Amino acid sequence: MGTALAFMMSVIAISLPEAMMLKRVMTLKLMSYFFGFVILSIIISGYIFNMIL
Repeated sequence: MGTALAFMMSVIAISLPEAMMLKRVMTLKLMSYFFGFVILSIIISGYIFNMIL
């Protein structure tokens, strides 16, 4: 169940249109930090959700 949750969150959070919009207002370094944090958060939340259920 946590895997499905993580997949659904990642489809929305890590999309090409979002990256294109963020590129206009963020530097490349800041974007890489942002996407790294989002990816790590999604992975951790998937593992936690699997541990709970």
